[in-house]
Amino acid sequence: MKKIVMVLVLALGAMIASCGGKKEEKKDGFEVSRTKTEDTKTEAKEGVPVDMDNKGVGPISDLEFPAEINDEMVARGKAQFESICVACHMVDQRMIGPALKGVYDRRSPEWVMNMILNPDGMLKEDPIAKALLKEYNNAIMLNQNLSEDEARDVAEYLRTL
Repeated sequence: MKKIVMVLVLALGAMIASCGGKKEEKKDGFEVSRTKTEDTKTEAKEGVPVDMDNKGVGPISDLEFPAEINDEMVARGKAQFESICVACHMVDQRMIGPALKGVYDRRSPEWVMNMILNPDGMLKEDPIAKALLKEYNNAIMLNQNLSEDEARDVAEYLRTL
């Protein structure tokens, strides 16, 4: 019994001695830091440029929003958004797709409408859509086959975010 206790005491002593005084070696060369930093500006975090002149690829070449927000369109657009868009988009947080709050600070209304109506063409030809595709791990935006009126309702809802 004394031998077992003696062995345990020696083993414990060896473990305690090996834990102290460890020196960290500084190596020259490449080092990776995996610390995530949050940036309040969406575009800086995404690395996708802001381009208000890009109208995108699709049927919408000119769209100006009236000064007043149309509440009926907002209600219809919100219903569409909540039924199809929330699978990939949140209002103010990245998900499968980008957060949509403040989208008109980053994209033109025409670009947004064309992305809603023609995501396939946009992802093939538009440089910003391609950059977003890359940024979001090649998660493609599916064509929801909305009419122009339905897409315009969603666009009006996005103005309220």
